[in-house]
Amino acid sequence: MHYVSVEELTKSFGIKPLFSNISFHIEEGDKIALVARNGSGKTTLLKILAGQETGDEGKVWINKDVDVVLFEQDPLFTENETVLNNIFFHDHPIINAIKEYEAADDEGSEEKLSAAVTKMDELGAWNFDTKVKQVLGKLNIHHLQQNISTLSGGQRKRVALAKTLIDIGFEHKHVLLVMDEPTNHLDVEMVEWLENYLSSQNTTLLLVTHDRYFLDAVCDEIWEMDDDNLYVYKGDYGNYLEKKAARLESDSASIEKARNTYRKELEWMRKQPRARTTKSKSRQENFYEVEKKAKQQLIDEQLQLEMKMNRLGGKIAELKKVYKNYGERIILKGFDYTFKKGDRIGIVGKNGTGKTTFLNILQGLEKPDSGKINIGDTVIFGNYSQQGLQVKEDVRVIEYVKSIAENFPLAKGGSLSAAQFLELFLFPPDKQYTYLSMLSGGEKKRLQLLTILFRNPNFLILDEPTNDLDLPTLGVLENFLAEFPGCLVLVSHDRYFMDRLVDHLFVFEGDGVIKDFPGNYSQYRESIVNSQRSTEMISKKKISSVDNGPSTVDKRRQLTFKEKREFETLEKEIAELSKEKELVNIRLNTSDTSFEELQTLSNRIGEVTKLLDEKELRWLELSELAK
Repeated sequence: MHYVSVEELTKSFGIKPLFSNISFHIEEGDKIALVARNGSGKTTLLKILAGQETGDEGKVWINKDVDVVLFEQDPLFTENETVLNNIFFHDHPIINAIKEYEAADDEGSEEKLSAAVTKMDELGAWNFDTKVKQVLGKLNIHHLQQNISTLSGGQRKRVALAKTLIDIGFEHKHVLLVMDEPTNHLDVEMVEWLENYLSSQNTTLLLVTHDRYFLDAVCDEIWEMDDDNLYVYKGDYGNYLEKKAARLESDSASIEKARNTYRKELEWMRKQPRARTTKSKSRQENFYEVEKKAKQQLIDEQLQLEMKMNRLGGKIAELKKVYKNYGERIILKGFDYTFKKGDRIGIVGKNGTGKTTFLNILQGLEKPDSGKINIGDTVIFGNYSQQGLQVKEDVRVIEYVKSIAENFPLAKGGSLSAAQFLELFLFPPDKQYTYLSMLSGGEKKRLQLLTILFRNPNFLILDEPTNDLDLPTLGVLENFLAEFPGCLVLVSHDRYFMDRLVDHLFVFEGDGVIKDFPGNYSQYRESIVNSQRSTEMISKKKISSVDNGPSTVDKRRQLTFKEKREFETLEKEIAELSKEKELVNIRLNTSDTSFEELQTLSNRIGEVTKLLDEKELRWLELSELAK
């Protein structure tokens, strides 16, 4: 079924075009990711599709049987209403029955609960209620009578997501779900649940996200908005990077050819008399087209910057027997760690386990209840917090950066000016003279990050730096941090980002328990899954080996012919998968492996491990029958 057609759509703000003459189609079942730099018009395009804004030119056609549901970055609520009333906003018998049931359950009123259960039975509303329960539980939404105005930013985002998912599950046959950064403010378990939920649903989807694992798991097509145009790439994120690199290489060759032609035509233009023939006028018009092409500049998003970092001494940071409580809530319980040069630590854990408090204690912004914290004299912290850009007055971007420093020192001598450093972080010259108040939310986040790095710290602490950043900026940031020679402590729900940059984790498990795990995030998750499967296998083995008397052996059925063949095949498949896993691990640890190959290998190791676990579990089941 054809959902959407857009033809030659153009939208500008002032004299700046966001996109020009773009055309595309969306069919039922499409799952599309939209990527672009902040300020390129991604959110504007989503709002046009949702009917909240209109284009300057062009046509937008949406099938009359299709409902467009928009999940926004900054969701709107009825502020004086409860969470319950904001989520269940439909006036429909089933929705009203579920609302009454949830309210009664939340209040603990047996009389109201009994009446609500009866109404649910009469309307057959339990199937839908089960889906509602799943969504609310997975997004950790429990206090439904709480007023929406009392919620934090992260809580509001989760309520908005629940509202959207429940909305599309209710009486909609054909829905185009449009989502703007749905994973912001979700912990990793919620993100993984959401990607599984969206993948399993027959949903037509257009989303903006910076989470590349989420993108790969959910979408099979990537649209990129770049230089006013829209480019379509089939496949995953790795394929998009490969095809985009080929496009840029082709564009670069085309621009170089235009520049050579431009130099020749410029000489001809200068020699021509004022009165021109029809033929020369045609050549003159062609000259201006060539000039426009020749003066194009391709922005290289690969940041290579050898910074002259302030020297780190032998003593960096030492925490001894550190305790911290908030009332009965335990944050740290005798935490010990000595930071070493080159430490690259990721911090993971559910929201509310004390990750941000730990970072504040490390920097001396909060005091522990007890314990010692010794910081080296040479340590210069660079702290990227979730509070955002703090400015006293509205100034231009270049003025704000120059107020911090005029130059950035380089390792091999020389320096970069503030303007040059801004360009490296995707602020072209025309953007550098924009007032801070005119920047988009993502551009402000990028500037905040840039100004922290411009101070040239040697101990970086980044608390959720990927929220609201676009994928091109993330590429720039990752390249910078991959070469950063100082200490790095990173809190992020972006699994791809963590996998590339950290080599061990502090896992905040709650109640003050912090586990030091040697490895990146994917390896940590793999260890959890393997541990859970091992426990399940041991439990099944124990159950199957319980001696219920002599009759147990007699009653055990024999393997069927088909099961015997499967059992023999499994042994061969397990051996082959084990060998492949070993070879992939060797390649992953080889120093000359490219980043693109590392990404492919990382995906494959996950697939092989999953297959191996499944086949080993099945082999164990059949082996028990074969005894």
